Amino acid sequence: MDGIKNSYLSVCTEFQLPVNSYVLQVLQDTEGTTRDIVLKLTGNNRLREVQRLNDSDVFILSKTLRNNFTIKGLDLRYNSITDQGAAHLSDLIQENKALQSLDLMCNDIKADGAEVIAKSLQKNGTLKSLRMTGNKIGNKGGMHFASMLQVNTTLESLDLSDCDLDTQSLTAFSIVLTNNRSVRSINLSRPLLFSLQEETTVHTARMLVMNKSLRELHLGKHGMTDSGLERLCEALKLNATLSYLDLRCNRITRDGAKCLAEVLKQNSSLEILDLSSNRIEDDGAVYFSEALTRPECKLKALSIPFNNIGTVGLLSLSRAMKMNCCLTHIYIWGNKLEEPVCEAFSQLIQSGQLLEGHTDVSPYVVDGRMCLAEVFHGLRRHYYWTPSYGEDGDPACNAALALNTSLDDSESP
Repeated sequence: MDGIKNSYLSVCTEFQLPVNSYVLQVLQDTEGTTRDIVLKLTGNNRLREVQRLNDSDVFILSKTLRNNFTIKGLDLRYNSITDQGAAHLSDLIQENKALQSLDLMCNDIKADGAEVIAKSLQKNGTLKSLRMTGNKIGNKGGMHFASMLQVNTTLESLDLSDCDLDTQSLTAFSIVLTNNRSVRSINLSRPLLFSLQEETTVHTARMLVMNKSLRELHLGKHGMTDSGLERLCEALKLNATLSYLDLRCNRITRDGAKCLAEVLKQNSSLEILDLSSNRIEDDGAVYFSEALTRPECKLKALSIPFNNIGTVGLLSLSRAMKMNCCLTHIYIWGNKLEEPVCEAFSQLIQSGQLLEGHTDVSPYVVDGRMCLAEVFHGLRRHYYWTPSYGEDGDPACNAALALNTSLDDSESP
């Protein structure tokens, strides 16, 4: 790595641009590592004060890394990169033959920057993961990425959550993914939707019937209702490849939960289901409990925090866990955790049927009464506000990540 550090200093001198001490320190800290390096240059580093990267810093970095074969990942979250910096990164994407992941979460890239990055990916054959979360690329930028997926055959993971996508671009993604065979994971959460007709959900359902490669789908904050979910469930019954479905922060009630429970009774591919912050209540939890007792159900993780579930529903889930050998992760915080529920989940944890790292609650006793406290869990890595220290949160807390096989090369077609 000492060679890369010296190369960085040489580029600064050549173009008469100031040295970013943070970049220099990161390069120095990675000395001795010879392969598969991920450069973490996040602008919100919690361990030390850092100098956020601007467009000039990105220009120097792109010139430094263009012929490098040891850097496999570039983490540039929470910096001050604009469309100009995106243009420099597009040059790097076209010239570098080793880079496999690029994280640009929460910069200041707009539609023009999205366009140059998307067009560079039409000529790239190595990048597998791109994260654009929080960059307001809008519908125009989203359409450029959708067009890119018609050409690119390498990208496996694309995160465009909270990018101000709208109905047109979401529909375009559904059409493109109908025939795309490389994308394993896509995050389209938190778009700007103003129609109540749920057209985007209808198009997504049609895509799921045809797509045979997608493993992970994030549709959080789509305003999805039970009616839209019913259409999605009809498609899921015909889909045999999707393993991770994220429907958090929608408007799903017990009727939608009933539809999903019927899917679980028939679909053995679905392994992770995130329904956080909906409103399935006791009846919805009971429907899932019934599905979990069926041998066809292969669900491994169920996330249902903040769903207004009471004692009846949560106790039914605790009993179902005793009979189900597949479900190993369950998240229940934010519901009505009354004493019988606390006792039941405490027993599950103490007996070893539910490992502490596989849930978002931890038992403790106050004045002889069993209570549950909230703990961090790994499914939150896709949430917009996820802490970015370490590997998107403490790796010790990311037990659920091991369940996600959407990018498993062994499952590639």
